[in-house]
Amino acid sequence: MGGKKLMTIKELLTAAINMLKKANIEAPAFEAGVILCNALECDRTHLYTHGEAIVADNQVERVFTAVKLRAERNPLQYITGHQEFMSLDFIVNPNVLIPRQDTEILVEAVLKNIAALESKTSYVNVLDIGTGSGCIAVSIAYYRENCRVTAVDISEKALETAKVNAANLCTEEKVIFIKSDLFDALGKEHYGRYNVIVSNPPYIPSGDIGSLQEEVKQHEPHGALDGGDDGLDFYREIIDKSRLFLTQGGTLAFETGYDQARAVAELMKNYYENIEIIKDLSGTERVVLGRLA
Repeated sequence: MGGKKLMTIKELLTAAINMLKKANIEAPAFEAGVILCNALECDRTHLYTHGEAIVADNQVERVFTAVKLRAERNPLQYITGHQEFMSLDFIVNPNVLIPRQDTEILVEAVLKNIAALESKTSYVNVLDIGTGSGCIAVSIAYYRENCRVTAVDISEKALETAKVNAANLCTEEKVIFIKSDLFDALGKEHYGRYNVIVSNPPYIPSGDIGSLQEEVKQHEPHGALDGGDDGLDFYREIIDKSRLFLTQGGTLAFETGYDQARAVAELMKNYYENIEIIKDLSGTERVVLGRLA
């Protein structure tokens, strides 16, 4: 009597790797491992120490569905629903930009800035503009005890995701989420309130969107990518309006595109001083911050 062949973990992993290789995925073994770990709810060590274990049919189906999506260039993080950022686990989906390692440089710079302020004030007020998944706001709230974060985004669905991340990481009492197009929904009661304003705004020039990786241009939200003709539209508006919302001597901190840091620093000179540019691990100028003059 014939029947469906049962698959072991080892066989399933090999099949997944081969499918991803055929689709020209850059790191097929790594990504197949991530997909299996997610579907089987195990760690990578388990895949190799239990290679002969039989996999349940429904889990096999989950793996092949995920591999097919990845072969079609859906981002791995949207398939698994997770992305690590600042050593924390964030929920991600197509409503939010996938957190990148580059942005950790921005968060680390802001955390350092907050640490310096904590001795001078009872708590530090932070405004995160364009919060997306909440990775910046939630990480800051998680790692600094004496801070309160207001996180704004124009997307209701992004805010829903960010709220889940805040709850999952036990920071929901320290982060307030507001639907706002930049500063528009923040009334005069917010003027002069924030010690730090931080943003990773859309910064891809409109004409460059079409040349991005398939995974990015087809699946990540365009509103979180498109920075206008020269990629600097959001920097101009944030720089101009931020001075109303910062405390005296408050800090404005940005992530920038790979070749934009000096242009952003130049824009900031109108209202900011002590402007600093910080490089990422590859030596690219990635973060710009300055103090309100």
